[in-house]
Amino acid sequence: MLALAQNLDLAQASARVIQARAGLGAANAALLPAGHVGGQAARAYQSVETPLGQVLNSGPGFDRYGNAYEAELGASWELDLFGGLRRGREVALAEYQASEAGNAATRLAVAAQTADIYIEIRGLQTRLDVARRQVQKQQVLLETIQLLYGKGLVAELQVSQTEGGLAQVQSSVPVLEAGLDAAMNALDVMLGSSPGTHRAELAEAAAIPVAPRIGATGSPGELLRRRPDLIAAERRLAAANARIGVAVAEYYPKLSLSGLIGSATGVTAGNLFTGGASQASGVLGLRWRLFDFGRINAQIDQARGQEVEMLAAYRLAVLHATEDVENAFTALVKREEQAAVLARGVDSLSRARSASFAAYQKGVVSLIEVLQADESLLRASDAQAQAQTESARAAVAAFKALGGGWQTGLSTEADMAGFNKTSRAGGAVACNRTGAAAGPRRAAWASGPSEQLHSRSEYAQSALATQRSRFRRGIA
Repeated sequence: MLALAQNLDLAQASARVIQARAGLGAANAALLPAGHVGGQAARAYQSVETPLGQVLNSGPGFDRYGNAYEAELGASWELDLFGGLRRGREVALAEYQASEAGNAATRLAVAAQTADIYIEIRGLQTRLDVARRQVQKQQVLLETIQLLYGKGLVAELQVSQTEGGLAQVQSSVPVLEAGLDAAMNALDVMLGSSPGTHRAELAEAAAIPVAPRIGATGSPGELLRRRPDLIAAERRLAAANARIGVAVAEYYPKLSLSGLIGSATGVTAGNLFTGGASQASGVLGLRWRLFDFGRINAQIDQARGQEVEMLAAYRLAVLHATEDVENAFTALVKREEQAAVLARGVDSLSRARSASFAAYQKGVVSLIEVLQADESLLRASDAQAQAQTESARAAVAAFKALGGGWQTGLSTEADMAGFNKTSRAGGAVACNRTGAAAGPRRAAWASGPSEQLHSRSEYAQSALATQRSRFRRGIA
């Protein structure tokens, strides 16, 4: 998906993962011995005015120039007897895992928002097409009325009424065009491009995208584990808990081992690696903050306070997750119901408009009734397009609320890639599934007959009611 490759929010999240991975590498390295190699060659000119220089100068053959050569190989190792370094590694690991989950959450948000904007674009194009077709109808009606007026068959009032109806319909077109331009610009920004980059690709109108059905499988625990924002919150809680262990370890002494082997000479470089120039040392180090317990206690209290904060944040994230699922399920079902009702309404109003125009031609009804029928049909058709758009957006919100997936065994990564980039042919966005049992599936959308839409609404109600019941029982 192009948005996942070029989105700048996702680029920032990926950079945070790199930083956290480096921190984990440093924490792992702290558990291992560290070694170093060193050496130096020095030449000095001794002052004879210092006490040392005066003593040396009093001896025979004193040379104020002196050379020194050294080479050494050293190693040190902090013994993690009380677990401070290990808990520090736990902190780094949890932070790294939290950053990866945050990256996944950003990927999910970018994919969902990109699909949402694309659906909005197609919805606005559909509404714009409805408005333009209605403008054409009104123009044809106006031409007919003007022709009849020229023959003296209708009054000037009917011409003015038709012109007013045409102007009213035409006034909706610029507003929809402005909204369409803004949505296209928003999609370009999501794709990491300058506004207007993909305008030509999206210029040709297409149907509102098809969304796959959401199965009623999966336990509440699986739904929560699949949400990357909850994974990140849980990992931040784990990191806060590990920081308590790091702080508690400061109560105890720290032991370290260090050693050095090498050689040193002040004669010539050729003597550097002779037996007489060799040297070695070994050190057992001890560091204990014996009289600093007040500060250690404060650090422990601070770490415990942070853990309490992260626990509250995690619990709040779980509540928000349940809220998202509840709202998404409700919106999906109700939007399906609304689209089904409006589809039937548009069918009825379309027949009513045809009947009213036929009656007007026979002189049975007045022109105002035809204009009112046109206005009602326009409002209903526009509302139907909006309902189709919102129903598709509700499906995207449901996918996002479920963590990007809705079937057991499917990975978040695969689910987040569900909405693919628009095809060059201008077709609708397809939500492709990667499950083993179910190949790519496409469900019929609200642009079809009202019976088809009604069956989809019934399916959504039954499937999502089951899912909601399971989810509530699992969270309770």
